Amino acid sequence: MKQGTHSPAGEFSRRQVFQKIQGASAAASVVSISTGMPRSASAENTKSRSEGYAVRKSEAEWKAALSQRQYEILREGGTERPHTSILEWEDRTGTFFCAGCGTALFESEAKFHSGTGWPSFATALDGVEVEQTNALQANLGGSELRCKTCGGHLGDVFRDGWIFQGTPAAVSGKRFCIDGSALVFKPSDGSDPVVGDT
Repeated sequence: MKQGTHSPAGEFSRRQVFQKIQGASAAASVVSISTGMPRSASAENTKSRSEGYAVRKSEAEWKAALSQRQYEILREGGTERPHTSILEWEDRTGTFFCAGCGTALFESEAKFHSGTGWPSFATALDGVEVEQTNALQANLGGSELRCKTCGGHLGDVFRDGWIFQGTPAAVSGKRFCIDGSALVFKPSDGSDPVVGDT
């Protein structure tokens, strides 16, 4: 997604919000030595969301299995509006799973409140695939995250964990910024799962 464009939901992407937060002076120095601001990893990533993944469905099957918001995020790479997922405020012990295929993605011990409006984690489980990108893109604009099992878009990872002192991200140096609608939380106490797009 190019800077200034909107996500399918008509909102600015998480990457655009982060770029604005970084400040004009840092961005200006990068722009002067490059061809422009890095584009969204989700927009630049041309890898299929189906080919090469263990769980594959037709688009019609995905649309039948997912809510509209889940489909828009997981299958089309969209971004939900900040502060719209119930999982942003979920603090119980448990595990976060892919809403598309049920793969374990994040543990609650890695979750922290970043103030961005999206569920944030300091580390990920093996079920998360991080887009391979150049250092400039990874440092300034982040890298796209997908479910390693079904290829569903989850969000982005940024190398700004050091900003969040007193959180697990300060130790990992990373912030996994996730669309809550891509997740289902299963509490350790056995209570009912919480679907992130509710």
